[in-house]
Amino acid sequence: MHGPTSPSAPNEGLLAGKTAVITGASRGIGLAIAIRFAAEGANVAMIARTQEPHPKLPGTIHTAAARAEAAGGAVLPLVADVRDDRALADAVERIVERFGGIDILVNNAGSVDLTGAEQIGMQRYDHMQAVNLRAPFLLSKLTLPYLRTSARAGRNPHILTLSPPLNMNPGQVGNGVAYTVSKYGVSIATVGLAHEFRSYGIAVNSLWPRTKIDTAAVRNLLGGAEAVAASRTADICADAALLVVTSPAATNTGRLLLDEEVLAANGITDLDRYRVVPGDGALANDLFIDA
Repeated sequence: MHGPTSPSAPNEGLLAGKTAVITGASRGIGLAIAIRFAAEGANVAMIARTQEPHPKLPGTIHTAAARAEAAGGAVLPLVADVRDDRALADAVERIVERFGGIDILVNNAGSVDLTGAEQIGMQRYDHMQAVNLRAPFLLSKLTLPYLRTSARAGRNPHILTLSPPLNMNPGQVGNGVAYTVSKYGVSIATVGLAHEFRSYGIAVNSLWPRTKIDTAAVRNLLGGAEAVAASRTADICADAALLVVTSPAATNTGRLLLDEEVLAANGITDLDRYRVVPGDGALANDLFIDA
C-alpha cells in the first residue's frame, strides 16, 4: 500500500523565490519572458489588457498565465491598461499582497505605428507615448520602493525595458518618427534612471532584438508572412532577458543591449535554434538596426 503522494520538489531555478512583473505579457516577447522566468522558479505577475480572444491577436492573459504556470512558476494574471495610473497602482498593490515584494520589472508592453508625421493623428501619437514611454516610467516609480527593499536584502533587483539602442541614422529616426520618439525616449529614460537608481543597487537596462521577431506586430503590421520567415522566435529575447536580470545589478546597468550581444557575452553564439524557418536564409533586421 502506497503512502500519500509527496509534494512536487520546489523549483530551484535561477529566479527561485523572486518576483517579476511583466507588462504586455499575453503574447509575443512578453509571454516568452514570462514562461522563461517561470521555468526558473520566479513568481510572475503578468499584466495585459486582453481578456477575450481577438481575431488577429493570439491568446489572452488567462491562456498566457496558464502556459507560464505550466512552466513551473507561481503566476498572478492581472488585467490592466498600462495607460491607466490607478490600474497600475492597484496592480502593484495586488502583486505585493500576493508575493510580498518585487525584484524584477520588465517593461514590455508596446504600441507601434510607423505612419509618417504628416499623416498620423495626434490621438495615435499620444497613445504611443503613453504606452511606450510614460507607462515604463510610471511603473519604475511605482515599483521603486519594493526594488529598493529587494536591493537591501541582496536580491539583485533589475528593471528591463524593451527599447532600442539610440541609432541616430536619419533613415532610422525618420522611419515613423512618432514611434521613434516614444521608443528612443524610453531608452534615454533607461540611461537616466540607471544613473539615479545606481546608489540604491538597482540595475536599469534596455533590451532590443537585432532581428525581427515573430510577433503579432510583425505578422500584422511589419511585413506579414515574408517577414516572419526572416525572423527569429521570441525565445531569443527571453533567454537574453534572463541573462540580463541574473547579472550583477551593481555593475551591469545603464546599457542599451541587443539580444545577440547578451548571448555572445555569455558564450552563446549558435543561434540557429531561434530561427522561425531553419536554414541559411538572410534574417531581417529589426527596426532601428542598420544593415
